Amino acid sequence: MFDNIQTGMIEDGTAIGMGLANAVSRIKESKAKSKVVILLTDGVNNAGTVAPITAAEIAKTFGVRVYTIGVGSTGKALSPVAINQLGEFEFDYVDVKIDETLMKQIADMTGGKYFRATDNKSLKAIYAEIDKLEKTIFDENSYTQKAEEYLLYALAAGILLLSEFLLKTTILRIAH
Repeated sequence: MFDNIQTGMIEDGTAIGMGLANAVSRIKESKAKSKVVILLTDGVNNAGTVAPITAAEIAKTFGVRVYTIGVGSTGKALSPVAINQLGEFEFDYVDVKIDETLMKQIADMTGGKYFRATDNKSLKAIYAEIDKLEKTIFDENSYTQKAEEYLLYALAAGILLLSEFLLKTTILRIAH
């Protein structure tokens, strides 16, 4: 699926409400004992048509617990700020803004918990803690597209073997 992703497919911005509403929509009919969404964000809600609190209310209605994680360093971080004439991103240091009040509110409203991750190590620890809090076995459907790549090599090997046999029995035959 990653091969089909193109730059510009997604608008710039952070649509926290839309992301949460979509996640709830996908798991609301689940028969699992515990329905959980992990909302991972690096910004403030500045896009989308569903307000984050509305999405949290929807999650609460369907019994979905939301664990929220604010990700990013504190202070400033390198971020794309523009696209130059060659179509390449230009980067600059910008203030890291995470609406922690909103994230805590969503987590509290749905029975989840808010976490703050400033690096890979802390994010890994957060996932480990959530894993301890939530234990549900589920089936996951996975779809892959496979292409057999050996045919060309098998044909080349077959042609070489046939060539060896023909040369051995005709031109390169040693007379005894």
